[in-house]
Parts: sequence; structure tokens; C-alpha cells
Amino acid sequence: MGKLEGKAAIVTGGAKGIGRHYSMALAEEGAQVMVADIVDGADVAREIVAKHGQGSAESAVFDVSDEKAVKRLVSQTLERFGRIDVLVNNAALFATLPYKPMTELDVDLWDQVMAVNVRGPFLMAKHVAPHMKAKKYGKIINIGSGTAKKGMPNLLHYVTSKGAITSMTRAMSRELGGDGICVNTLAPGLIMSDSVVESGTHSDSLVTAVVQSRALKRDAFPADLLGALVFLASPDSDFITGQVIAVDGGSTNT
Repeated sequence: MGKLEGKAAIVTGGAKGIGRHYSMALAEEGAQVMVADIVDGADVAREIVAKHGQGSAESAVFDVSDEKAVKRLVSQTLERFGRIDVLVNNAALFATLPYKPMTELDVDLWDQVMAVNVRGPFLMAKHVAPHMKAKKYGKIINIGSGTAKKGMPNLLHYVTSKGAITSMTRAMSRELGGDGICVNTLAPGLIMSDSVVESGTHSDSLVTAVVQSRALKRDAFPADLLGALVFLASPDSDFITGQVIAVDGGSTNT
């Protein structure tokens, strides 16, 4: 029996990149998974169902920054699975963001990054938490970044948004702990996901510098994150909340 048997999870941004791997990993441990993304994740849901059986996954197209869309997604998930035990706040703008000095950042792009990367996780937690509170149990996993710890030039909008995620996690954990809800940040380093590789925005010199900053000097891949994700989603972490779990080969010390 998997560690998440009988549980239901939402993975935002769950149709592609690292999010697809998150969706698959939770299903592998027995969770019913709502693959929620701004792009169609029906193929991911079908792949999960083919492997784990009818009712193991569903997909929904939605915009995480739109409160009405978030409400609809939560309702769809409850209608489909009857419960929400795990929320993975993964949807974010990153791979396609241009590296630019802060003096050249477009204000509209700044606002878009904040809307998706910060408002999105807030809205999801806002509308999922009441259902977790009713059961006195839940896991909220906010996806952060090692850049919030180290800082990074020419990516101020993204780094700032991930710093907000760290603070959001700490505040949420204090507010929701009395209801048995654990809130933690999973903070990857630079992961060589399909989205990152295909974007072409990360130079070889940048990747080399990141690898050299690690105690474990190799590239990181989505599979490296899955053990920590399942741990934070499962009963194994029932007494852990408000924490940042860095999965970056020792590039940062949290």
C-alpha cells in the first residue's frame, strides 16, 4: 500500500515540467490526483489512470491567479474525489522568464509574476484550507526556490516571488497548525526539467556555476525532488511544519 492511499491531492502546474513528475509521484503512492494547469493536462491524467486505475486522476484547465477559477477547481476536485488532503502549490512563472537587470524589468511582467507565483498559492490555500480544517488534517506544500536564500542577479521578479513563498509558508503554518494542517516549502535548486532545457534561457556557464556551488556536484533532475515531495505529503511528516526543505545538492544550507 502506498503512503498516500485514500488521499486526494491537487497539483497546480501539474501538467508539464516538474509538476508532471509531482503528479505522477503522488499517484504512484496511491493518491487521487487533480492535475491542474493553465495548459491541458488530460494526457497526464490519462497516463495516471492507465497505470493506476479508474478514478486515480482528473485534469482541469485553470488560471491560478484568478480567484473564480480557483474556486471552480476546488469544487471540481471535491465533486470528483470527495476530499482534498494535499495541495502542491507548484504553478509558477520561471523557465521562460528573461534574465534582465532590475532597471530594465517591465512592470507588467513583474505584476504577472507576482500574480501567478504569489497570489496563486495564496488563493489556492485560501480556498482549500477550509476543507482541510473540517477534517483537522492536511498538507500544503509550497514550491519555493534556493534563489530566495542566496539571491540571484537579473531575476529579481522571480527571486522576490519565491522569498514571499518562504514567508507565506511560515505565516500559514502558524495560522493553520491548530487545525492539524502542515505547511512547508519544498525549495529546489536549478532542476534540468524539460521546461528549463527547452526554454534555452539558462546558459551553460550559469548551469556550471550552479553545479559548482553544490556539495554534490552534478546536475539535478525532477526525480531528485520526488522523495522529499512524498515525504512532505505523507503522514511521515505529520510533526513538521513551517520548514524549508532545500533539495539542491547542498548549494544552500537552510
